[in-house]
Amino acid sequence: MSKSFKRTIFGISVALVGIVFLGEFLAGGVSAATQSDGVYKQMGVYEEVLHKIQSDYVTEPNMHNVTVGALHGLLESLDSDSSYFTPAEFAAYKAHQNEGKAQIGLDVSKRYGYATVVSVVPGSPADTQAHINDGDMIESIGGKTTRLMSLAMIRLQLEGKPGTDVKFGLIRPGGKPEPEEVTLTRTGVVHPPLQVQQYENSTILYLKPGILTRARVDQVESRLRAMPKDGNTKVLLDLRDVAEGDAAQGIRLANAFVQSGTIASVEGQTVPKQTFAAQPSHFITNAPLVVLVNNGTAGAAEIVAAAVLDHKRGDVVGSRTFGEGVEQRTITLPDGAALLLTVAKYESPSGSVIQDKAVTPNIVVNKTIDEFLAEEDDYAHPVSHPDDQLNKALEVLKQKNA
Repeated sequence: MSKSFKRTIFGISVALVGIVFLGEFLAGGVSAATQSDGVYKQMGVYEEVLHKIQSDYVTEPNMHNVTVGALHGLLESLDSDSSYFTPAEFAAYKAHQNEGKAQIGLDVSKRYGYATVVSVVPGSPADTQAHINDGDMIESIGGKTTRLMSLAMIRLQLEGKPGTDVKFGLIRPGGKPEPEEVTLTRTGVVHPPLQVQQYENSTILYLKPGILTRARVDQVESRLRAMPKDGNTKVLLDLRDVAEGDAAQGIRLANAFVQSGTIASVEGQTVPKQTFAAQPSHFITNAPLVVLVNNGTAGAAEIVAAAVLDHKRGDVVGSRTFGEGVEQRTITLPDGAALLLTVAKYESPSGSVIQDKAVTPNIVVNKTIDEFLAEEDDYAHPVSHPDDQLNKALEVLKQKNA
């Protein structure tokens, strides 16, 4: 065995052992000694696999790339948010934190190995120029496949200085199998203001926050407090495509509708369980409620939907949410590399892990296949379709007693 190969084995073994013992990833209830035995046995398997790759692969492989790829895969096997940074990637990641961030209007995660669009900011370049939709897949960025990028690096690549271009390959569900080459110019993306409408002779208050920041939740709460005190007003909260926001603000918004009991909890192997209970002083209204969700509903918005559903506080209408809700920690390694590691996950009041199971509405409304295909065939010239989810939500609210 060559010295360089031994160094490679040693490097990956140290990284693997460090990862395992830092996070104690292996299943609970097993003794530390048994865990250690299992780890060392697996390292023997890794060594044999690497040896076979180096000696028998069709061409001489770049073992650095092989081991880096293995570490990327190791972290992503845990969940889509955990990431491994090479020293160069981590240096770029830290530098980027101090720069102004221009975007194209996409919130992305990883599904099926590739970058997947969770939601699109209305009015952004991704929306108005490329007509990108939830569920579209970004196959590559700048000619490099997203399959070999961590989620953190994918997000980093999509951001940049205002006025610069980003080129990526896009695959649309139901479209051509070959990626469509898209080039968009990064710009300062601003979320639309809170959308407020009145339906049914002003007896239904429609609120669409778009994002769950402190300022936006303040606006929603202000509208709720301003409702007529006659008890005849019902609330339709549209959380479709709400994928950005802080978990604390999701808990706060849920508390506006849920007067008592657990709203959410968060827990991890090294993070003691924290339960967020409804504060009676933060409760605003017991008005009849319907919450609209779809696959673009993620994170803080899912906390709201799950709390409403579990407490039977109202109906949740639409399609299954995305499944996002974690706390992360950055762990630096001796060689300058780093891990962005999920250390805790949020749970609904019933104990369902939001990232793992998402939120399924109690009234499911999906687009018909004909509507879906019609939209996919006409991205360049989108046409209007009836909003079946909104119409169903209004129908459900009409039947509720004020």
